[in-house]
Amino acid sequence: MTIRVLLADDQALLRSAFRVLVDSEPDMEVIGEASDGAEAVRLAREERADVVLMDIRMPGTDGLAATRLISADPSLAAVKVVILTTFEVDDYVVQSLRAGASGFLGKGSEPEELLTAIRVAAGGDALLSPAATKGLIARFLAQGDGADGHDPLRSARLGALTVREREVLVQVAGGHSNDEIAERLEVSPLTVKTHVNRAMAKLGARDRAQLVVIAYESGLVRPHTD
Repeated sequence: MTIRVLLADDQALLRSAFRVLVDSEPDMEVIGEASDGAEAVRLAREERADVVLMDIRMPGTDGLAATRLISADPSLAAVKVVILTTFEVDDYVVQSLRAGASGFLGKGSEPEELLTAIRVAAGGDALLSPAATKGLIARFLAQGDGADGHDPLRSARLGALTVREREVLVQVAGGHSNDEIAERLEVSPLTVKTHVNRAMAKLGARDRAQLVVIAYESGLVRPHTD
């Protein structure tokens, strides 16, 4: 199955370079290019992209706003967004995750890293570049909107999870793969996958990246401050 990729960047030269890279892969194809966020949202709807490579800084509607619009549209639930930017800084990592992005990658990443990011996002997993460490994300997510960083609504929704689903969610928030979680909890990887999918459905999460956000914003997982 071919992964349909939409490129959103205000620099035509970069879009051309990304197009050549993506189109060189047998399992991928570029189905459109956007020079701003509004155009990216429109093309995502029209072309039914599987993955959008989204720049943050674009004129008019920026990449973060466009990601929020895509994430909020039920008809685009299958569209995954990978933020691709030269500004790989703490605040952007967190804003990207909060906006609903499935991944965050610096433009200085190697070509293979970019291709891997597309495949990982298309598969429904979360991808963060090495510079975006779990501890950093945890600290900033925990700041939240309130004094203790917890979202009462998200906390209440955790009540729908079974004990095992909560245990799996904690492991997902720790950045562990299904195989690692299976080993830690002494169950099969298929069982872990089932629990992850059920947790996503109950919490209304698009992918594993949003599960991480929910785990921290609900207070289920505490950030490391050291």
